[in-house]
This record gives sequence, structure tokens and C-alpha cells, in this order.
Amino acid sequence: MTPVRLLIVDDHPIVRDGLVSLFDGDPGFEVLGEAADGAEAVRLARALHPHVILMDLRMPGTDGLTATRELAADFRILVLTTYDTDHHVLPAIEAGATGYLLKDAPRDELTRAVRAAARGEAVLAPSVAALLMQRIRKPPPGPLSARELEVLRLIADGATNREAATKLFLTEATVKSHTLSIYTKLGVNDRAAAVTEAFHRGLLVTRPPDRP
Repeated sequence: MTPVRLLIVDDHPIVRDGLVSLFDGDPGFEVLGEAADGAEAVRLARALHPHVILMDLRMPGTDGLTATRELAADFRILVLTTYDTDHHVLPAIEAGATGYLLKDAPRDELTRAVRAAARGEAVLAPSVAALLMQRIRKPPPGPLSARELEVLRLIADGATNREAATKLFLTEATVKSHTLSIYTKLGVNDRAAAVTEAFHRGLLVTRPPDRP
């Protein structure tokens, strides 16, 4: 039987070494190469023609999502990451990933998933499958309202609920309600995460420093 030819993409050498060791010890697999970022993954994939690319998402430089978009039309990509939130899962699936697994997957599950991906079968971690089912059954929250964006900008500036209420001529309870709605719509649990996610989505932009 022809071994499954693999390209391993991850910015952590220890993770790559562990995966190489896992698959090299199995005659059913052949590791063709390793890449530390998305740009290198694209270059090696074009040169080596793997059956499956094991792709991390969060990497410096060109990330795994960008590489997946570029390669998915020609290669089967199995995302292997630590992130299982809808903010990571949905873009990867939409980009054309064949499957989505988490790095804590047992060895046998990972090897079965790679074989399935090589056959073109969709492979999803249980938590990812549950997330997608939930998304299908329940539509995502709508966009932030104009008032919620105002509150979010003040949160980003470091304002407390009381300070935001004063600036917006609202009650503190109303600001708290808007804040909780922001958390729900952004899929976060605290103020710092809300600001980070808002910048990531382009809802907030970094303002240039004031000129002297």
C-alpha cells in the first residue's frame, strides 16, 4: 500500500519533531518535509506534492488560514491546532480545509484522521463538530449596534462602566447590559478579550499618536 505523503506545518519545533516521530514510526506514512510558517508551507507543498498537509493556524508571518486558502484547491489540508472557537473553526472550513483536529487528539485518532483526509473524507474533532451543529441550529448573533460600538470604544480606552455611563448619559446598569451583549456577540468573556477580538475583526482600529 502506498504510504500517505505528509507535509507538517507548525511554528513550534517541538511540535513538528513530535509529529515527525509519530508518523515516521508508521510505515503507512511518509513525512516529506516540515514548514514553520504558511509561506514556507505553500512553497514546499508546490514542490513536494503531499497527499495531506497538517496545518497549524496561528503562526508568525503568513498564518495557516492564509496558506489554507491558497492551497485548498490543490491539496487536502487537515488543520491541527489548539483552538476550537467558531472564530477559528469557521474561517478554516470556509477556506477549504478537509478537516479540523485539536492537538490533544490521541495518536490513533490523529493517524485515522490523516488517512481519512487522504481519501478526501471530512474529519472533525468532536468539539468542532458540535460547534458546527450548534451554528446550523442557532444563527450567530447580529452585528454590534451603534450604541454597543460606542461602549466598546470606551472600553478600549480603559473606561469603567461608570465612566462610560457618564460620557454616554446612560445608567451604569444600561452600560453593563450593553457590555454583556458585546461579550455575547464577540464570543468572549471579559473586557480585554472583547477589545482584542474587536481589533481582530476590524471593529476597532489603532489611532495614530497625537502630533506634538
